[in-house]
Amino acid sequence: MAKKTKRQIERDEQIYQLTTLVAGDVSLQEVLDRLAESAVKITGVKACSIRLLDEEAGDLEMRSTYGLSEEYRNKGVVSKNDAVIKAAFAGEAVVLDDMRIDGRVKYKEAAIKEGLVSQLTVVMQFRSKAIGVLRLYSPKPKHFDEDDIGIARAVASQCAAAITNARLYAEAIEGARIAEQMRLAGVVQRRMIPDKAPLIPGLDIAAAYIPCFDVGGDFYDFLRINENCIVVAIADVIGKGIPAAIMMGLFRGAMRAYVDTEGNGEATQEIINKLNRMACGEYKEGEFVTLFYAIVDVKEETVTYCNCGHEPAVLIRDGRITELKKGGLVLGVEVQAEYELETLPLRDGDCLLLYSDGLIDAANFDGEFWGRERMLKAAKKFAAGSAEQMVKNILGYRRRFVGLARQCDDTSIIVVKVVK
Repeated sequence: MAKKTKRQIERDEQIYQLTTLVAGDVSLQEVLDRLAESAVKITGVKACSIRLLDEEAGDLEMRSTYGLSEEYRNKGVVSKNDAVIKAAFAGEAVVLDDMRIDGRVKYKEAAIKEGLVSQLTVVMQFRSKAIGVLRLYSPKPKHFDEDDIGIARAVASQCAAAITNARLYAEAIEGARIAEQMRLAGVVQRRMIPDKAPLIPGLDIAAAYIPCFDVGGDFYDFLRINENCIVVAIADVIGKGIPAAIMMGLFRGAMRAYVDTEGNGEATQEIINKLNRMACGEYKEGEFVTLFYAIVDVKEETVTYCNCGHEPAVLIRDGRITELKKGGLVLGVEVQAEYELETLPLRDGDCLLLYSDGLIDAANFDGEFWGRERMLKAAKKFAAGSAEQMVKNILGYRRRFVGLARQCDDTSIIVVKVVK
């Protein structure tokens, strides 16, 4: 076996040093610039250029050079259909002995002005996919031999790996940035949901909100009208993620603005109508919101409600279930939609349960939904306890059913108990 020359040893060491770029957490542009410089120093030529393929445009964009002027960098577009590029992408090491006279050269005048004569083009590919080309330039006639081509291919291989790693690193950084923004958006959104239920003499109230993602479309609210009356509302904006969260914030703000400080029946009817008109005006086709809106009057011992396409709340009394279905369409579909209100008497021990569909649509690993019947069974079983215990036990029973299966919808639940 022939002994390596000092120059060969130096080249091997320089190629090895490129592997540090593959593992480095550096920006893509920094990687490209360092690779172009290294390629020139390893091969001993005048200049190097690195072009990366733009899949959408079908062109190869000049991303980094070493030893070339700015004018030459910007000489013009190189298409993936260029004869030299096509040959390189097919696996050929394309050698142009004299760029000044070779018919495959598109920008001969630019090459002459730059003082370039010979060129070698090899593909950069990662996992058999071409991602660009590496080009070496010589200012004098130079027939790139097999040794030169071998070195160029080795450098190009390291280039492809380093470029791919840098891209993945940039995507990871961007992903982390977006994830942090989503987390902060979730924090802001959860500020809109009461962190604890209000203390109202004669009522025991508890609630819970379990987001599926950082942000979502569920929300509930408690609005004190006077010392005897409180609005209890729960809603679900169609969709998930940031769009649903923005729509939810808009709807919550409108509802709070519309709530009448007197809170009589006529005002409740007008609030629902205004919310529907607002939703019809602001939401696009296919966007809507479900709402269950109720006013609990402790003095009069009544609940006045309107169900706008939401999961029916239930009134539990002595183990019997009454569904609160009166209302109308979801909000945001028909401007002239009519909504019906119903007023029911309340008595000591009555329990109102409001929830979003995420509570009953939770599924286990077999794809089986927890369902409304299981929810109602659990609700009746724990209706005699406090509101807080009831919320915790209903969610606990659901958790035992679904296990660790990932859910795809937010969960909101409110329990209002009449106590004297």
